[in-house]
Amino acid sequence: MLGSPGPPPAAGRGQQTVVAVDVGGTLIKAVVVAGDGRVIRRARIPTAPQDGAAAVVARLSDLAAALVEQASAADGGPPAAFGLAVPGIVDEAAGVARFAANIGWRDAPLAELLGSRLGVPIAVCHDVRAAGMAEARLGVASQARDFLLVQIGTGIAAALMLGGQLYPGARGDSGELGHVTVTSGGSRCGCGGTGCLETVASAAAVARRYAERSGGRVTDAAGLVRLVAAGDPVAEQVWTEAVDALADALAWCQSMLDVELVVVGGGLSRAGPALIDPLASGLAGRLTFQHMPLLAVSALGDEAGCAGAALAARSAAGLPPLTVFLPGTA
Repeated sequence: MLGSPGPPPAAGRGQQTVVAVDVGGTLIKAVVVAGDGRVIRRARIPTAPQDGAAAVVARLSDLAAALVEQASAADGGPPAAFGLAVPGIVDEAAGVARFAANIGWRDAPLAELLGSRLGVPIAVCHDVRAAGMAEARLGVASQARDFLLVQIGTGIAAALMLGGQLYPGARGDSGELGHVTVTSGGSRCGCGGTGCLETVASAAAVARRYAERSGGRVTDAAGLVRLVAAGDPVAEQVWTEAVDALADALAWCQSMLDVELVVVGGGLSRAGPALIDPLASGLAGRLTFQHMPLLAVSALGDEAGCAGAALAARSAAGLPPLTVFLPGTA
């Protein structure tokens, strides 16, 4: 999870604060985390990928600089390190975002760019694997050695923990569950494929599909869930198709992996029982001899990536891992 052209913290400062940022397809989420795990500052800005990949980097850099400056002013010195969780294909050692379909990044040297501006160690990590590490150390998976984290937001991706170790894949490309084909001849996906799970079951997809079929508009998945609860038949159909596609994908995963726990995170997880109950029922109905895993909603919510980035930042600074992640009153 490390990549860092920045200098180490100044000797004798004893600084324990880190800045952590999670770049999503819709929002860039950021936190400043004290040494005791308290979130003492928080910021969110639109990612706005439609403005172009370079504009996202500039927006990210400005936010990072502002948070480092604020942390320095408040704490009497710069933070110990800066952690950055990004989607897609990530070269963590080099600190480069190789490919991110939702943002348009290709070979973006994020550690180099941010390190030269911020002047602190930079840790670049894969967003969902970082969230998986956070769930293992700080969340609902702390007692599980084998689990799957499925993050459902603007896109869909997964992190796999086997025997207490994250599995990145032979080339670091594992976990792209959102790009498994679930609908033959379906919608075009940002990855270049068609019928990907992400085009049916992501938060962005359910909002888009509802608008296409009804002529109405919902701004997010929470709006669609409210329409489902109100008995809107189009919303019910879109939601059922999304849950069915997720159940199909998880059934395949369980047949291959036999994990004890599936953690559902990301923005769509805020639907709670409206998602988990039919998903558990659908998954159980697809399994025959396979063991049914426990399904749980992430306790870290949509800040799991930030928590993981904070863990990576502390590692880059040579600090011990956090034992808690406390939202506080930031």
